[in-house]
Formats: sequence, C-alpha cells, structure tokens
Amino acid sequence: MAALNYNHLRYFWAVAHEGNLTRTAEKLHVSQSALSIQIRKLEEQLGHALFDRNGKQLLLTEAGRIALEHADTIFSAGGELLSILGDRPGARRQILRVGALATLSRNFQMAFLRPLLAREDVELVLRSGTTAELLHALESHRLDVVLINLPPVHDAATPWISHPIAEQPVSLIGTPAHAGHGLALRDLLAREPLVLPTLESSIRIGFDALVDRLGVRVRIAAEVEDMAMMRLLAREGVGLAVVPPIVVRDELANGSLVELVQLPELSETFVAVTLSRRFPNPLARELIASFAPAAHEPAG
Repeated sequence: MAALNYNHLRYFWAVAHEGNLTRTAEKLHVSQSALSIQIRKLEEQLGHALFDRNGKQLLLTEAGRIALEHADTIFSAGGELLSILGDRPGARRQILRVGALATLSRNFQMAFLRPLLAREDVELVLRSGTTAELLHALESHRLDVVLINLPPVHDAATPWISHPIAEQPVSLIGTPAHAGHGLALRDLLAREPLVLPTLESSIRIGFDALVDRLGVRVRIAAEVEDMAMMRLLAREGVGLAVVPPIVVRDELANGSLVELVQLPELSETFVAVTLSRRFPNPLARELIASFAPAAHEPAG
C-alpha cells in the first residue's frame, strides 16, 4: 500500500476546519483549483469521498469525519513533538473553538469560559449564531463545543452529546421605581408593561404557559431576541424584563435594577453540546466537568 501523502492530508485538514474552499485557499496562498486537486488525490488514495459538495458548502462525509479525527490526532501530535523537542518548550497552544447561541447570556458565557481565560497555553475561538448554524459547524468539526439552552433532538442519525451544565431561575426584573409596591405576581403581570423574549425562546414558551394558567392578559412593551438588549430596555425603564437574574447580574449588584419576583416553574437551562468523537477536545471536557451542576455554584 502506498504511503499516505501528508501534504494532501494537511490540505484536507485545513479545508475541513475552515469549511470553505475559497477561504482556505486564500489562507494557504494557493489557488482553489490546486487545493481541489490535492483533496481529490487524497480521496483517490483513500478510496472514499471526503466531502459532500452542496453548492458552495462542503459537508464532511462519514469517511471525511474519520479522516479528520485522525488528521487532528496526527497534527496535534506533530505540534506536541515540536513543543517537546524543539527550541520553544511550552510554546504550543491548545485551541478550543466554542459556539454560543447569539441570544445566550454573555455573563453565563463568561462564567463557563472563566477557567481557561488566564491560561497562556490556551487560545479561545468564539463564534455565535443560531442553533442550526452552530450544530452544523459542530458536525463539520469547525467547533468543539456549542452552548445553547435546549438540547437538540437526538436519534440514531444525530451524533450530539448534550451535557446539562446549569439551570437558572427566571424573574421579573425592573428599575427600583417598580419595587416596594407589594403587588402579587398576578397584579404585577397585569399592571406593568413587559419586555419579553421572542416566541422562539424557551423562556417565552414557559412564560406564555404561566400567564395562561394565571388567566392574565399582559401588556407587551417589547419582544427582544437579544438578552443584552433586554437588559438595556429594563435599565431604561421600558418595562419589566422576563430574564434569568444572571443576565443582569452587574445591574442587580449596583442597584440600578432589582429582582421583583421569581417566576414559578420557569427556568432557563444551559446545555453544552459536543460531538461523539473518538478524540474529543480535552479542553471541552475540562470545561464541562468544571461547570457540572454538582461542582459549580449557580452563576449569577
């Protein structure tokens, strides 16, 4: 059997992680056609297609996923060899690529990443997007872990591993001017304008069920997709925000916002999703273990 051409493998490895042939060619300073030829030669040698080509999108086939796992191991081992035997001991940096739902609390994301922030041997690559975009990037091995607030649907065709890492209560948050009225929850919901997440949010689904049970008609001041914008609107006094307190942790600490009441039977879950892989990123495992509910105090 002919020896594996590691130049071909490295080109494939770069394209698989980038997910785009044109961008990879630009980064490697080669032509797109030359890059395609190198990958085609590797596919011919291995006897399997490594990518499914859907227009401009490149999706790894099952053979491609296997090849990428081995390529990750090979080039990681090469970097470790240079680190151990080269003139730059300890110079090799580990990379963790994290994707987070665009609407997810920034405070929660910081709490999740904090164990790695001060480490000089770690480089963090952070991306945001929709759940579908992030899971696609995870499946294409362009991300190591994805942070979302609902576990993705899992069946025999989906390789996701969902790790529940935190659950936060959801409260009515407003300016101090709203505090001290002593109103019951039902009266607060009926009287005050509300800043709500959009209909696609798991919090909104639970909140709508709650007000239906209470038989309350609410007045919506704003429906907001982004948690950071909800925080700003609450600070401006536009209405009471329906958010986990962690979202407004700093404002609660300095007194610019107050927690009026915790909403019963309503919470937001935080889930770290990884891929079932033979060689998972050890940094992802480390973060998930350090943020396990039993080992970590509630953020906020």
